[in-house]
Amino acid sequence: MQTPWGDFAVADAHVHFFSRRFFSALASQSGKTPEQVAEAAGWILPAEDPVELARAWAAELDAHGVARASLIASMPGDEASVESAVAAFPDRFYGYIMVNPLEDGALERTQIALRCGLHAVCLFPAMHRYAVQDPRAEAIIQAAAGYRGRAVFVHCGVLTVGIRKKLGLPSPFDMRYSNPLDLHRVALSY
Repeated sequence: MQTPWGDFAVADAHVHFFSRRFFSALASQSGKTPEQVAEAAGWILPAEDPVELARAWAAELDAHGVARASLIASMPGDEASVESAVAAFPDRFYGYIMVNPLEDGALERTQIALRCGLHAVCLFPAMHRYAVQDPRAEAIIQAAAGYRGRAVFVHCGVLTVGIRKKLGLPSPFDMRYSNPLDLHRVALSY
């Protein structure tokens, strides 16, 4: 297939899947409606059904000659939206679960998502305020390691969430947990 990229397939490894549930969560935090959140962001409010959002993403990928994309659940607890998208378009999307290892049930949610076919676990230590060497984070990494072909994505460095700023919401990220050197010991273990 000839694409704008040449004769090879291109995959986007980092697409945030801003589901209706994501907009609803921001709405409850900001005192706005999901429609007002979408307007503030300059985005289109997605349909309730995440498969419709996946269909829109597939069309967008087609328009730009991108063969596949990794969809990240953009908040802990929204992995069902990504699971639906991946199930509807398994040849187009990889699914990533965002996990806060400090939350009750995080390990169990991760195990379920991996069993349901999600491909990677996303950790945001600065956002959720934990060290990647925390035993709860290591348990999440160990769970992913138990599945062939699964990955763990750890966000290091500067982290901003522009929509939170537009809504006047704080982003209390702790950059002490964003140093990529913290991954050294964990990475050596796997």
